[in-house]
Amino acid sequence: MPIFDIQISPDEPVYVISVVSKLVDLPIWTLRQLDKSGIVCPKRIGKKSRLYSLKDVKKLEYVHYLMEEKRVNIHGIRIIIEKEIE
Repeated sequence: MPIFDIQISPDEPVYVISVVSKLVDLPIWTLRQLDKSGIVCPKRIGKKSRLYSLKDVKKLEYVHYLMEEKRVNIHGIRIIIEKEIE
């Protein structure tokens, strides 16, 4: 049986919201709020479907850390991420 070594760019949107929710241990409604507030904006396929990239998942792991370990709310997370980009 052949083994395929698939290379996916970290920017390629391939993960659906239900999978991302499990990967980063955040509820789907929280992911939607993070999208609405502009913290992590997945690519839209049609009007409803969101597809996340590996970069988005890594960013969401950091967001999860800030929420759970540091007790930062969504507004605070947006400020922290904006400061880190500068």
